[in-house]
Amino acid sequence: MFTAVKKIQKAEDVDPSEFEETVAQAMFDLENTNDELKSDIDISGGRKAVVIHVPYRLRKAYRKIHVRLVRELEKKFSGKDVILIATRKILRPPKKGSAAKRPRSRTLTSVHENILEDLVQPAEVVGKRVRYCLDGSKVMKVFLDSKARNDTEYKLESFSGVYRKLCGKDVVFEYIPLPRLDGVLQL
Repeated sequence: MFTAVKKIQKAEDVDPSEFEETVAQAMFDLENTNDELKSDIDISGGRKAVVIHVPYRLRKAYRKIHVRLVRELEKKFSGKDVILIATRKILRPPKKGSAAKRPRSRTLTSVHENILEDLVQPAEVVGKRVRYCLDGSKVMKVFLDSKARNDTEYKLESFSGVYRKLCGKDVVFEYIPLPRLDGVLQL
């Protein structure tokens, strides 16, 4: 019999918390009521936001139903933002005498960039700037496309908190203003 507890993937000797069990039960209920949402999901939780780690191979399938899935889960967990992120692995650089090469997709920089892309889904990252402060700290400004402003505007603080927790970098999210077409000539 398939139950909600099967949704949680943890180490063998670690028991899931009550919050993780409620998230798993909500996902299980959604899958039973809606045929479009059936998939395996690994669940982990946070304070303000619920971060759900999706297997890397299923990330494209989840992007298709991302908006509906997040909307349904946020109804279940009122007051918490739901964020879906694909599980990725960082490999260390190969040793000097080794003939093995590390794929570009497994480098630290590439994994952090892809986590940022997953984090702001359905919006797109349009630009990034790094601001260096006098005290030596860095703040990255990420500019998002204004098309998905309605879906993501209320989550910007959660995005920066989750990215800081996962990658250890401070991020500020802003939207690029839509271009004005006042001076365009009509032919």
